[in-house]
Parts: sequence; structure tokens; C-alpha cells
Amino acid sequence: MSSSEFDVIVVGAGNAAFCAAVAARESGARVLVLERAPEAESGGNSRFTAGAIRFAYRGVEDLKAVMPDLTENEIANTDFGTYTTDQFYDDMFRVTRYRTDPALCERLVTSSFETMKWLRAKGIRFAPIYGRQAFKVDGRFKFWGGLTVEALGGGPGLIQQLTEIAGKQGIVVRYNSRAINLLHDGHRVQGVRVKEGGSIRELRASAVVLASGGFESNTEWRTRYLGPGWETAKVRGTRFNTGDGIRMALDIGASPYGNWSGCHAVGWDYNAPEFGDLSVGDNFQKHSYPWGIMVNATGRRFVDEGADFRNYTYAKYGRVILEQPDQFAWQIFDQKVIHLLRDEYRIKRVTKVSADTLEQLADKLDGVDRVAFLDEINRYNRAVRTDITFNPNVKDGRCTDGLAIPKSNWANRIDTGPFEAYQVGCGITFTFGGLRIDADTGQVFDTDLAPIPGLYAAGELVGGLFFFNYPGGTGLISGSVFGRVAGTSAGAAVTAPAASR
Repeated sequence: MSSSEFDVIVVGAGNAAFCAAVAARESGARVLVLERAPEAESGGNSRFTAGAIRFAYRGVEDLKAVMPDLTENEIANTDFGTYTTDQFYDDMFRVTRYRTDPALCERLVTSSFETMKWLRAKGIRFAPIYGRQAFKVDGRFKFWGGLTVEALGGGPGLIQQLTEIAGKQGIVVRYNSRAINLLHDGHRVQGVRVKEGGSIRELRASAVVLASGGFESNTEWRTRYLGPGWETAKVRGTRFNTGDGIRMALDIGASPYGNWSGCHAVGWDYNAPEFGDLSVGDNFQKHSYPWGIMVNATGRRFVDEGADFRNYTYAKYGRVILEQPDQFAWQIFDQKVIHLLRDEYRIKRVTKVSADTLEQLADKLDGVDRVAFLDEINRYNRAVRTDITFNPNVKDGRCTDGLAIPKSNWANRIDTGPFEAYQVGCGITFTFGGLRIDADTGQVFDTDLAPIPGLYAAGELVGGLFFFNYPGGTGLISGSVFGRVAGTSAGAAVTAPAASR
């Protein structure tokens, strides 16, 4: 065993990092968590999420194992449906265009339910997502999109619970501690070099778990890897995810992997700040576009707003918005669907205009060609198949006919005032490119595809899971699954004979 104060060092303090720390402690290791952010801004991107977490479940009995305080009344008044492993696989394959790494995907899907039960056993509480993922049908709530459960208190609640659990288990967390290099002797990782309070020191350990996020908050890396224009994107979450963990690993020969030019990016309030604001959390997002239409500066629609459930399109439409003239869009709704808009549309800090007529609305859409917009609305309204029943709970097939860019579901004429419009830009959540890891151990591979002794990774900085797109709620479960895998392996390695390390 290492003679240093700690056996395992975890870099980062978000969901994946804490899961790794708790799992390593479970294996008997002495664990240190290094968090670059001050405590007031700690928790990484996990703290900015709404807390939705996707996992495979066979029915309400599985959900009761995760939410034992689910009441009989809730069960009686809710159709939770099922979300089988086959459905999870199908979603992962479909949205990544069959590029997801098979081994990583299998580990994610098959371990998702067991990991949720593990989290619950550790003390994490979960609740049904009634507010965002369910609609009432004949008096009963019906869930859709395979996403049913969220952490109690959302992302902030999840981080608070994980922090408390770590404290009770004797895991040490140091804030304002930025890991800047790995200690590597040419064979194995032996700790990290860390900057704390203006001084640099070396911390030795038998194993290091990197769980410090992607590079979405690094303007230069965004532009280098995602492409021109990405320097103007807003960052939905923490300002501290600048790719430190990825860089440190690459510096010692780790293998880069995955969709380095891809990312999770959404429609985000056009006037949101440069980085996420914890007082607003996730509410700058604007995800009710399936119930209306989106137009760009030329006044034209540019995407099929009803291609699929929001869960399966929102993470790629941010990129599409960024690619539009002047990098913005307006989401347009009429009174028939206003009641369906998510709560994020009702916050105080929102870029919104409203008008009694479409002509008046056109005058208020900053940057939009007025004549082209009115022409587009008229063409769209004429194309709506009103003979098909509108149903927000399913892909209803209520579509348009004859448009170059169709709307495949939930098409309603925009003809009932007052009308509302919301301006959105691109908000980047996390990057898809990262490090190559062993799906069974979480160990990082080098460029010869050999495991690097003493080095493990989890969370956003793992490459290979997501390509082009992402099923909603998969980020948190990925962090939990691979955090647990990496932490368990790192903890076990502490007591392994030196020759096997």
C-alpha cells in the first residue's frame, strides 16, 4: 500500500467523481477529492442539471426499489410504463447513429438499474419527474421518452446528498485545489501535482481517478475541436470544465477517443450569461419547441421540431441553432399550446415577446425578416394535417404536407393569439470527445491501447459513448455507472500486489 496519506485521489467533485470516491472508500481505500472550484461553485456540471437520470426498469416494482417512498396513490394515478434494456440499447444506437462503443454501451445499459439501487442504498433519494416528463391522460399521469426519475432537489440536491454521504464516510474534499499534472514515472501514475492557494505541491497516491468534466468551458479547445463559431456558444454549466483531466492524461500518453468534434448543445436563452448561473440553474434552456415552430433570421424554419420526443433531439439542436445566420432562432407558440410549455418559459430572466396578432409579433422579432416570417407562417399553417388528432403524449403523426422541412409530429396551426416568441442561441452542456477507458475497470488506455497502471476515468471526459447526439438523462447515469466502476477498481488496486499494478 502507498505510504502517502491517501490511497486514491479523485480529481473533480461532480456526480461521477463522488460515485468514484464512495466506491473506492467502499473498497477500503483512503480517498481524497480535489475540486478546482471554490465550495460555493463546486459540483461541476452535475450541480447545474435538472437531475433527470435514465436507467432500464421493467415496471413499477423496479421503480419502487429506487423510490421506496412512492405512494400507493401515485402508483394508482400514474402509468410509469417500462424502459427495458432493449429500449435503452435502441435509443443509444439510434441517436448516436450506431457509433456508440459497444462495450461501454453494454456496461452502461446493463449496470444502470443496479447502480441506481446502489445509489439509493447509499442514501440518494429520487422522485418521479411529474413536472417535465408526464402528461395527464384520462385522469392519469403518463410518462414518455423513457425518462421517469430525477434526483430529489435536482442537480443541486444530488450534489448536496453526495457531499454529505462522502463526509460521513470519511472522504476528504479539498476545494480551490486544481490538479495540473499527473505524477508519472513512465510506467504508472503515482499521484498528482496540485495548485492550492498560490503554491504547487505533489500529492502521492496508489491510484488517480479523473472525473473533472469535458472541455466545454475552454473557448480555445471548443474552437479547435468543435469548429469555428463555437467560441460564441454559451456554457450551460460550470466555468471550471476546461479539459484539465483530459490534458493531463494526454500529456502522459493516454489515448484520445470518441466524437471530439461533437457535443451536447441545446437551445439556450439568447441573453443568458457566458457561464451557468446557479441562481437560475437549468432554466435558461427552452425545450418546448416540439409544440411550436422555430425560425431563423431569414424568417424560415430550419429543423423538424417534431422529429422525435424532446429527449432525443434537444441535445443536437443547439448546434443547428449555432449554424443559423447570426446564430439565433425564435421559438413561436400560440395560445393552444401555451399551457404545455415547461416551467423554464416562465422565469423572470427570459428573452420573450408577445403580441395579439402575427403581424404585431413579426414587428417584435429582433433580427428576423418580417415579410419572410409571415410568409413562412402562412405556408406552414396551410400544410398542417388538421385531420390527425393532436396528442402530446405520443408521437402522434400530426404532420405537415408539402414542406421542404416537414414537421413530423405535434403540428398545430399557429393562428390563435395572443402569440408568444422566445429567442434562443446555443448553450453547450458537455463535449463528447475524451479518453479511452476499459469498460469493465474504468482504467485509462494509452495510445498503444495498453492500460495505464494507476489511472482511471469517469464522467464527461470518457470518450466513445456519445456521438452526434445523446438521450436525455444519460449523462448522470453514465457518470454514476463509470464512477462506481472506476472507484471500485482504483480501490481494489490499492491492496493489489505491487507486481500486478
